[in-house]
Amino acid sequence: MAELATIARPYAEALFKAVPPGGAAAAVEQVRALATISAQQQLRQFADDPKATAAQVFDVIASVARMTLSDRVKNLLATMIDNGRLAALPAVADQFQALVNERTGISEAKVFSAYALDAAQLADVVAVLERRFGRKLVAEVSVDPTLIGGVRVEVGDEVLDTTVKARLEQMKAALTS
Repeated sequence: MAELATIARPYAEALFKAVPPGGAAAAVEQVRALATISAQQQLRQFADDPKATAAQVFDVIASVARMTLSDRVKNLLATMIDNGRLAALPAVADQFQALVNERTGISEAKVFSAYALDAAQLADVVAVLERRFGRKLVAEVSVDPTLIGGVRVEVGDEVLDTTVKARLEQMKAALTS
């Protein structure tokens, strides 16, 4: 999907430059909501219908969003619809989030756990990870029972794997070599 990322970059950067730092969190939430809506197959079919005007597509998406959109986010949506780039909106949301995170010094961490983590456990894990990686983290947790135990963490291109599965694979490699 490098093509969508290439298409999305100028839109994300333009929105990033247009949104004041104090309004970034609200803009992220709005763009995320629009990205979720735009990914729906029925909406995409409607948007791709030659009989549907750009204004109709905009009105449908805005009404489904059920939130007040800022003028800047409305302009982004209208521009993307006018240019036939609605399919790139999820990639725009991802890139915009990355730009906002960079501005605020926050990194996203993907935490894979063998079991569901409650709020207290997640807070403990995040605190340890923030000390380990030396920056503020926002964690997204996924449950993967194949890990057997422990957690696997991805922060950007860095990976910390403390799972039982990884240790068993290390032991296997050591025993077979």
